[in-house]
Amino acid sequence: MLLLAHKPLPPLSGFVDLMWLCEDYAASHEKERLLPDGTVELVINLREDRIKVYDSHQPERFHTIPGCVVSGPRSEFFVIDTEGASATVGVHFRPGGAFPFLGMPPSELNNQSVALEHLWGAASSRLRERLLEAGTVAAKFQALESTLLEQLAKPLQRHPAMAFALKQFCGFEQPPVSRVVEQVGFSQRRFIQLFSDEVGLTPKLFCRVNRFQRVVRRLAAVREVDWADVALDCGYYDQAHFIHDFQAFSGITPSAYLQNRTEHLNHVPLIG
Repeated sequence: MLLLAHKPLPPLSGFVDLMWLCEDYAASHEKERLLPDGTVELVINLREDRIKVYDSHQPERFHTIPGCVVSGPRSEFFVIDTEGASATVGVHFRPGGAFPFLGMPPSELNNQSVALEHLWGAASSRLRERLLEAGTVAAKFQALESTLLEQLAKPLQRHPAMAFALKQFCGFEQPPVSRVVEQVGFSQRRFIQLFSDEVGLTPKLFCRVNRFQRVVRRLAAVREVDWADVALDCGYYDQAHFIHDFQAFSGITPSAYLQNRTEHLNHVPLIG
């Protein structure tokens, strides 16, 4: 498998975490469970001009959309097939980084995968054509960068209060939402509205997802786990609270995740 990543230069780097290309991905399982991280992803299938969107709770059911898709900010797991990932490129946005490119608040895309053409019109198919015509990996990443800048719906700048809030929420010690609201000087209602318009999730839900992701990263290199210690270190009240949140976001128990995890931490084989 070929998996390459590209970090764009400013100003895109403030909004795009990385661009990636995957070729010849082969797996022993047909479907994967993707865990939520609260961000937006743009994915283009280069093998064929279609992507299957599965019902997460009935994964035998799916519908098909054109091969350029936007996966909105997630607080629930979703399902993909591994065959569809055999030749793909994509853009992984930073938390709250997709809003200048969407033309709508990302909250309208919560837990959804939608065809890019619904947001960009004909520019969606032109992007896929440019990627197919690009002769090198570098040229493909350049095509992605150029297209993003061409499709800007808003200036590449964050609301200062939201930039501050995201820095606090994504830090090692995640402060209570109420404390950040006090620090930025907005009413709670106004703060929630601004945060949802840029990030796509409410502040409280984003912090829960971010805490869940802290657990996923914590489990990356361990074999034996003291779940009570994990719960305490990652900011949960107790082990029961931790297990409840983990199952709510992933659809599986922490032990099942540990048993079936892969090198790609948010990709878990869908078994059974």
